[in-house]
Amino acid sequence: MLATPLGMAFAIPPGAAPVTKIEVFHAPYRVTSYFRFLPKPERPSVLVKITSEDGSTGWGQSVPLPTWSYETEESVMTGIRNYLAPAIMGKNPFDLPVIHEAMRHAIASSFSTGIPIAKAGIDLALHDLMGKVAKRSLPELWGRPTPLKKIDISWTVNVRDMAEAERVVHDGISKGYRHFNLKVAPDPKFDFELCKYVRSAIKHDFFFWIDANGVYDLATALRMAPKFADQGVNAFEQPIAPNRLTGLRELKQQGAVPIILDEGVVNSVELAEFIKLGMLDGVAMKPARTAGLFDARRQIEILEQAGLMFLGSGLTDPDISLAASLQLFGAYGLKHPAALNGLQFLSSSYLRTPFELRDGSLEVPTGAGLGVTVDEDKLRKA
Repeated sequence: MLATPLGMAFAIPPGAAPVTKIEVFHAPYRVTSYFRFLPKPERPSVLVKITSEDGSTGWGQSVPLPTWSYETEESVMTGIRNYLAPAIMGKNPFDLPVIHEAMRHAIASSFSTGIPIAKAGIDLALHDLMGKVAKRSLPELWGRPTPLKKIDISWTVNVRDMAEAERVVHDGISKGYRHFNLKVAPDPKFDFELCKYVRSAIKHDFFFWIDANGVYDLATALRMAPKFADQGVNAFEQPIAPNRLTGLRELKQQGAVPIILDEGVVNSVELAEFIKLGMLDGVAMKPARTAGLFDARRQIEILEQAGLMFLGSGLTDPDISLAASLQLFGAYGLKHPAALNGLQFLSSSYLRTPFELRDGSLEVPTGAGLGVTVDEDKLRKA
């Protein structure tokens, strides 16, 4: 086991004040438009506040989506309060390997990390706390002193008919987005027409990324991949279910378009195995899915060493989870637009200074820790 967190620029402070309090808060966001994973009027989230013995605090966020994974708002709050918080109480907040191991013992893995979305909330809060105590940004903590200052954001096209597609695409253009990602499946005929429309409607060069969320079967995915490639698609994310390992390898071997994995890559252990099996050309990175930033950084470095790509993605992340993604992607020099669509589909914020899109991009926070400040009064009222 590593003695210090991966890539940290300084040793763990031996006298760092231990964790003494962990709080969780119900923090919903209003859904503003149709998105397949947001069927309710509110997007659930849980904010996590960690306090150390000297009064230092850090904030994290878990973003469960039961339509996307098995974790719910209720399971996140119960999992943190009853299992994860007791497991890490009294530990040095800088010792992330020890804390993640304690969380693994508290709630064990099955095929991969157990309840990673809940664990991400704690991991983000610890990173925020560490940065604030050290008075350093996360890239500085990680020994990456020249992060990107902003991240280009991709507009998500998730529609049910062509009339809606026209409205959504032009809405994205009018708001300053220059890059587009497209949700496809289960109807390949509609998907191809939609793909052609998006390609023709946008008159400039853009990064074109499609995501089937594992819904196609293998035969359909093999048939559609060359057709999407002919339309200039740059990446095909999770074309079939994540447990169809030989099918994913066959799609990569087909070579029509780069195959990007998402739902099935939770921990760096299986990522390394999937690379050995020749199943992928890259990964859509989500700190929310990987139990936070600690293992997400490992995964990016594994991909870099293998010469594979990483894309920036999320779970319609708002506020703190969005800040963490921006920090990660900025520190590791993300080369492609990120599908971080929280601002597209959600309203309201629990930050004193909410994120604001400018010219199709979001600025990477530069302050200590995650670089954002929670408005506690607003949160407690909510």
